Amino acid sequence: MSLPPRQQSILDRARERGYVSIDELAQAFAVTPQTIRRDINQLAEQGLLRRTHGGAATEASSIQNTAYAMRAGQMRDEKQRIAEAIAAQIPDHASLFINIGTTTEAIARALLGHKHLKVITNNLHVAAQLSSKADFEVLVAGGTVRADGGVVGQAAVDFIQQFKVDFALVGISGIDEDGSLLDFDYQEVRVSQAIIDNARQVLLAADSSKFGRNAVVRLGSLNLVDQVFTDAPPPATIARLLHEQKIQLHIV
Repeated sequence: MSLPPRQQSILDRARERGYVSIDELAQAFAVTPQTIRRDINQLAEQGLLRRTHGGAATEASSIQNTAYAMRAGQMRDEKQRIAEAIAAQIPDHASLFINIGTTTEAIARALLGHKHLKVITNNLHVAAQLSSKADFEVLVAGGTVRADGGVVGQAAVDFIQQFKVDFALVGISGIDEDGSLLDFDYQEVRVSQAIIDNARQVLLAADSSKFGRNAVVRLGSLNLVDQVFTDAPPPATIARLLHEQKIQLHIV
């Protein structure tokens, strides 16, 4: 089926990057955001794209995550802004959990200017980045190593449960409209639950493509976290939950 040139270009960009924003597309094509929304709606009606808050993403499975290489390239600038905002909240001489995810890997890079951090992680990429600092102590959970550098399994859960830290810096694959935090791997979720349970403050990093994204495993509810960092205002239903549950929202 042939698409109008602009819609085909929108689809091509989304397939290449995984996610595109309305504002970015409006600027690129020199049209109004309303025009882009109509294009996205038509593409979504044909099952070619998935509407998200503030943009669109390639239609993805709710049972299998996007490949790591593609995730690493998606929303790169937004993740960097989120990472810098979270790093600014972390004092020197703090203890941290950092879980699996490309956004948490960006946070690890943003923390390299800190001093004397103790970091416990189940993300090998995070461990590799932070171990370059001589004044950091980096501990890695044992368990089954996934292709994306994540470490999961009961051994990882048991390791995490030995600690009580100042901050948990966590990412998530999706946030449902009812406030459920969603991911794809039940073993990863069990480790993340242990991380959240054993931290005094939980900071959630979630770019705007995660709002309304479906995934099959439920980690828990938004009320498990203390602060949410994102790049755009969340949908009204999620914003209301954040307000009702007194969760601090940072839009960067």
